[in-house]
Amino acid sequence: MDDAAISFAEDQVRMLKEMTDGRRIRRRRFLAAVAALGVPASAFTLTPVSAQAREIVLVNWGGDAIGAFREAFVEPWVRAGNPQRVPIDGAGPSSARIKAMVESRRVTWDVCDRNLPASIELGQQNLLEEIDYSIVDRGKVRPEHAGRWGVGNYIFSFVLAWDTTAFGGRAPSSWADVWNLREFPGKRILRRHIDGQLEAALLADGVPPDRIYPIDVRRALNKIREIRQHTVFWGTGAESQQLFRDREVVIGNIFNTRASVIRRDTNNRVDYRYDGASSWVGAWIVPKGNPAGRDAFRLIASTQDPAQQVQLYRLLGNGPVNPAASAMLTPDEAKYDPGAPANWRVAIPANAEWYAEHSASVLTQFLEAIAS
Repeated sequence: MDDAAISFAEDQVRMLKEMTDGRRIRRRRFLAAVAALGVPASAFTLTPVSAQAREIVLVNWGGDAIGAFREAFVEPWVRAGNPQRVPIDGAGPSSARIKAMVESRRVTWDVCDRNLPASIELGQQNLLEEIDYSIVDRGKVRPEHAGRWGVGNYIFSFVLAWDTTAFGGRAPSSWADVWNLREFPGKRILRRHIDGQLEAALLADGVPPDRIYPIDVRRALNKIREIRQHTVFWGTGAESQQLFRDREVVIGNIFNTRASVIRRDTNNRVDYRYDGASSWVGAWIVPKGNPAGRDAFRLIASTQDPAQQVQLYRLLGNGPVNPAASAMLTPDEAKYDPGAPANWRVAIPANAEWYAEHSASVLTQFLEAIAS
């Protein structure tokens, strides 16, 4: 896992039951996807279809994301009368695979689900096409989500979650309370990765939200060391969910999608807040020399439709990146949407440039700090 969006997207694979039974998908790409996930092909009921000359290959992280992307994005594309098929490859568009394809000039992917830091890192290596904004509409994303090599496709957050029965009815008001062992006793939970965790540590240490970036890595790691012995570091979203469900932890930092599921499953015993959350943006990227050419950008443009993004939110919990989608949500849906105006205002958007430059080296320091 080389960045937050990969981890979040992979978490969606584990989060919901497979919805591929009876679906039609190209055999070659299906076998590649299940092999990457370590799942036997015999576990699925699928109908192979033959390859067609005109297609746009969309790549995501498999599992339910295949069915959800198909329903939210591909089926509207087909209904609109577009001639290109859009098979979904769930093998996972890792940086290494994109680099190998482009450098060998054997690119088979057209549109990939990554994030803005990855778009900068890969784009600077000349591995991506620049987003064609004569086709893709800048006005359908926030300005900071329209990058040179990537454009936003959904929003997710790392939020402060807590067990409402653990503190005598008191609720935490900020990340400082996660570090407050006296007034909020019990096991903490943080992610075994830097994204969204360093920001929380700095906020807890009194750094103002508008001065989080560039991240003071030494200060953030020292703050995390303060509660290391009282903290469980989660590796997967499923693990974070189970730890709260089993009451092994009482407060900490998890995906908003997992927090939403735990809240529902525990009948509101676990709650969460967006104030001070670390907000991340998934992004569409296009490998250099992709077979579908400019048609890839036409597909991306079609996914900017707010109704399609609302549908993805309802299927997977990925927040709409198009601000216009907010008006289409019910009040209860908007309350838990990371991109809703009320939640976006109080969250801290991840700095894509900082992560593109520092993620790999700082992650090594972080893992050493929580292990020592």
